[in-house]
Amino acid sequence: MGILPNHIAIIVDGNRRWTKKHNLPPLEGHQHVTDHVLEPLVFHCLKLGIPYLTFWAFSTENWQRGPKFYKPLFKLLTSVLNKGIKKYQQAGVGLNVIGDLSRVPSPLVQLIKKRVNQSPKNQKITVTIGLNYGGRDEIVRAVQRLRDLEIWKSRDLDITEKEFAKHLDSADMPDPDLIIRTGGSQRTSGFMPWQTAYAEWYFTNILMPDFTISEFQKALDEFAQRQRRFGK
Repeated sequence: MGILPNHIAIIVDGNRRWTKKHNLPPLEGHQHVTDHVLEPLVFHCLKLGIPYLTFWAFSTENWQRGPKFYKPLFKLLTSVLNKGIKKYQQAGVGLNVIGDLSRVPSPLVQLIKKRVNQSPKNQKITVTIGLNYGGRDEIVRAVQRLRDLEIWKSRDLDITEKEFAKHLDSADMPDPDLIIRTGGSQRTSGFMPWQTAYAEWYFTNILMPDFTISEFQKALDEFAQRQRRFGK
């Protein structure tokens, strides 16, 4: 198997193209992912002992697609958060969310907070959802948090990299070791620009609804072959 990443993040891409390719209703690609792709990936990571798995589900730019896109998507996410809860809890799957939730519908935000708080104490894996997440937006919000600190106002705060990272959405988890982007595009789209400075990137043409465990394993196998020097 070789060396495994501690934290894998997946940029979910290709759902709409998959839907169009199969002549299906607009959100069927997303539905297929939630019904057939996410759970196998989570439990495969559990089996391998990978403790952190992140999915970027909705970016700060996705609002531009309009309510016909994001309203059904939020409804789908609500359904996902209400399905199979006990199974995930018993398996040791914890939930985390990154992103600016201030624009997300309040009932969904309340459900997210409830599920996060219900995460098992003996977590074996933390599954993070990027919801209304954008890398630049995260950095701006981190600066705003620093600005609001009383210690900042007294000019006694030493702004180091370590101190700044404490105010990012991802403060409670390690930086990703491996970023997988499905769908064929070879760009970062502003995903975790601070945290991915030394991450390994893996781009695949496979659309997310077709991203099977065997395709996932290809990414892990390639990661195991890479030499990570971290500038040394």
